[in-house]
Amino acid sequence: MASIDATTKVQTIRRNLASRRYTVTASLVALLVLTFALALYLGDYHVEPAGVVRSLLSPFTGDVNKGVDFIVLNVRLPRATLAVLTGISFGLSGIIFQMLLRNPLASPDIIGISHGASASAVFCIIVLGMSGIVVSFGAFMGAILTAVLIYALAWRDGVTPYRVVLIGIGMSAIMAAIMSFLFTRARLFEVQQAMAWLVGSLNAARVADIAPLAIALVVLVPVTVALVRGLDALQLGDDTATALGARVEFTRLGLIVAGVAYAAFATAAVGPVTFVAFVAGPIARSLLAGSGKGFVQAGLVGALVMLGSDLVAQHALPSVQLPVGVVTGVFGALFLLWLLIASNRAGRVN
Repeated sequence: MASIDATTKVQTIRRNLASRRYTVTASLVALLVLTFALALYLGDYHVEPAGVVRSLLSPFTGDVNKGVDFIVLNVRLPRATLAVLTGISFGLSGIIFQMLLRNPLASPDIIGISHGASASAVFCIIVLGMSGIVVSFGAFMGAILTAVLIYALAWRDGVTPYRVVLIGIGMSAIMAAIMSFLFTRARLFEVQQAMAWLVGSLNAARVADIAPLAIALVVLVPVTVALVRGLDALQLGDDTATALGARVEFTRLGLIVAGVAYAAFATAAVGPVTFVAFVAGPIARSLLAGSGKGFVQAGLVGALVMLGSDLVAQHALPSVQLPVGVVTGVFGALFLLWLLIASNRAGRVN
């Protein structure tokens, strides 16, 4: 009887955890859909909800209104879609590094990857005089090369989380110093162009920006799903994971590559939008309350933060559109303060 009662309790707990996981996921999806609809509706050019729906269906119905269709299909839809895709990418990148390095403060913003992309983009703008897609490609390569350098420097018969974090923070400082030096050698308009890119913005979102990021997500998400299965063993430490038969370095390297790729593609598309990767994972895990790893939910939270922040950036001030990075920076800084205060109260920070 005791064993039957214990089995029943375990099954009940599993059902409750699964129910919470599904409820959180469904709520995030519903909130994201609502925010996406608002992004298509709100703007300086007023379009009725029926007009938005008609424009979305116009490629199939032939019911064309050139003015409204241009606003909805060529301005608002690409911007909202790019916000969602980059938010998903930043969110997944953040939670991968946070769980892999077992540190809630670890994210591409903190461990140097975003700074590597930024330094490379600034080099392309100021030294090479490039713009547009060349800067995006330079940022992508900068993120990849910085990650490779961090991994190589952190390697010592394997890679330990604390070494990656410490070396990543050091790399961030080096890249920031490089950017400061480049700014001292640049002309005013070059500095303005570089600073505009560094803040991160969706103001120049185009349909052409969506395809590379969408393809990257289609490729990377299944790879991440396959690799995440070995993450539980890594949480126990390398020795224990190896004893359990886990392919420690293969899994760790694969997840690092995936996390870097998410951050690199998103940064190349919209610039180094700060704190989205940092906040998505902790918020998702807080909502789940132990009912799952939070990868799917972190992607949804990242998309919601990115899209919601862009709406605030567009409409917070009259006749002025802020870069989305300004809003996420404020939100992320407040969240970091809250996280540190909460950790202090819980006795997790000395």
